[in-house]
Amino acid sequence: MTELNATHDPDRQSWLESANEPDCDFPIQNLPHGVFCWPGEAPRGGVAIGDAILDMATAVEAGLFAGIPAEAARAAAEPSLNRLMAMGNGAASALRARISDILRADHPDAARFAAMAQRILVPMEDVEMRLPAGIGAFTDFFTSSYHTERGRRARGEEPALPPNFQYLPIAYNSRASSVRVSGEAVRRPNGQRQRADGTVAFGPCEGQDFELELGIFVGPGNMLGEPIPLRAAPEHIWGFCLVNDWSARDIQRWESTPLGPFLSKSLSTSISPWVVTAEALAPFRAPALVRPAGDPAPLPHLAHDQDQRLGGFDIDLEAWLLTPDMAASEEEPARITRTNFRHMYWTLGQMLTHHASNGCNLQPGDLIASGTASGPTDESRACMAEMTRGRDPITLPNGETRIWLQDGDEVILRGRAHRRGHVGIGFGECRGRIDPALAWPA
Repeated sequence: MTELNATHDPDRQSWLESANEPDCDFPIQNLPHGVFCWPGEAPRGGVAIGDAILDMATAVEAGLFAGIPAEAARAAAEPSLNRLMAMGNGAASALRARISDILRADHPDAARFAAMAQRILVPMEDVEMRLPAGIGAFTDFFTSSYHTERGRRARGEEPALPPNFQYLPIAYNSRASSVRVSGEAVRRPNGQRQRADGTVAFGPCEGQDFELELGIFVGPGNMLGEPIPLRAAPEHIWGFCLVNDWSARDIQRWESTPLGPFLSKSLSTSISPWVVTAEALAPFRAPALVRPAGDPAPLPHLAHDQDQRLGGFDIDLEAWLLTPDMAASEEEPARITRTNFRHMYWTLGQMLTHHASNGCNLQPGDLIASGTASGPTDESRACMAEMTRGRDPITLPNGETRIWLQDGDEVILRGRAHRRGHVGIGFGECRGRIDPALAWPA
């Protein structure tokens, strides 16, 4: 488990003033990794600081790294973070310490580093973000009891939780090839659905939804046939991002029995471009959810004292909606969801351990999503299906209503970790706009 160190010091500030502004997502205490490029040029790795990106390739060329951090810095400069993730959290920590020194205002060489700003820093607004890693596999979990209960009750299903929910973190293997970086449009899918009169039709989705989730990127991973015990799970969780698991609810209802979701989920998944390292989130760890009285305890392989004490995360998660009418009137997006990740029934460590418990080999850059991160209150319902139940519209500040997402609607996910005595850190935004369905080819 990551320990706090000098990089978490709340008094540490950067010589880049934008990183010191209140509520900045990327203060010096964060330093997330991503992949960026200038339009028309090849991608390269960078680290977010304030409103800028530390260009890792240029920083390496400038001779700012030596020893263990140097090899990690070269991996961080590549057009994919997979090799850096494979090096594990120890290498990431050594690199983070050196980057923090390069950027901190009270470093003995701060004046020299600051004089290099135009060479080693890139304005975020000038570049495009790309997927941070080559994602070989994407697994989506289903681990909020609140989300599960609301969905089953809306469908008239009893009991409120399926029998296996309290014994294992449920998941399905989704489509890695359709994971997209924030900002890319999402095409409304065509698909089959069953109408109220029992007839089956094919055409554009009529129940387009979003799901607010947290994702993790796997670090070193495991060999085929070798499980990952829960005590070792933190060593394999390299970093975190926001995930919007776009869902076609009418298609999902029709196809999910008996084998679960398929085309209703593989249409697209949006992720935020910056990967917040496990070390950066260390101050915001929290106890795992206390299970309601009467719930069974986790089986021994999914139980560990350290995971119970520190397996949760205190991260506020929000979803905002910007409609075409709001954009045309230059109105701000409307917040439609606010929840916190500490409400999840299963921890991320338990998800990872369960995933590998049969010997399934996880690999560097694999993406694991938490499932819809809904909480106990109406405000914390983290998808349209929960908010509207497919029949009760929500009303936006400009008077517009929505039961499901309409063409042109843009969903913006945001996340922020904060705790008294520490500098809060953010994830940046995860955006996606719904584009109209394509006409089916003749």
